[in-house]
Amino acid sequence: MENFYMFVLMCIFFIILPGPDTAITTKNTITAGKVGGLKTLLGICCALFIHTSAAVLGLSAIIMKSALLFSVFKYVGAAYLIYMGVKTLWSLKNKEVAASVEMNTQRKVASTSCFKQGFLTNLLNPKIAVLFLTFFPQFVDHGNTSFLPFVIMGTTYTVMTALWSVLYVYLINHISAFMKKPKTQNIIEGLTGTILIGFGIRLFLEKAHN
Repeated sequence: MENFYMFVLMCIFFIILPGPDTAITTKNTITAGKVGGLKTLLGICCALFIHTSAAVLGLSAIIMKSALLFSVFKYVGAAYLIYMGVKTLWSLKNKEVAASVEMNTQRKVASTSCFKQGFLTNLLNPKIAVLFLTFFPQFVDHGNTSFLPFVIMGTTYTVMTALWSVLYVYLINHISAFMKKPKTQNIIEGLTGTILIGFGIRLFLEKAHN
């Protein structure tokens, strides 16, 4: 592949740019603690490996070339983001002050779904497939038909995402005394729910790629 260091630099910008993954990681770190944030990250990384495999096998290309398949993929992803946003706002509306034991129990229960939320948020985001098929090929040698460059780039992107997300989770957890104050947590969860709904609506309204 060509210009690997330029590829890494561009990946940094893509990764640190806030998106649905950042929103769901923030929410789960606040509500389920460091363990919840790391489980969310593990789900995101597993989804990225699936995106890499799909790109290597050509499945992403098939989805991108089919307006129907892309639309289905897009609408399912948009619906999931909106669902997660509404669920977050609804839980915020019905939140009540609980005893410490009950709160710990709730955090344990919440952490069990963090992996699934991170996994589905990333997997159902068609923009990741678009990224792999429009951005990655620019760094492949002309005429190279090997799948190895895509494996290298997909793995690199996933590892960089993991490193950045681990730092992000630990940062959020480090300032947890402030972040987990009831008022602060309500504001963050409200913003997260609104952002997820916004991402979902924006994705829903985007035109399908032909």
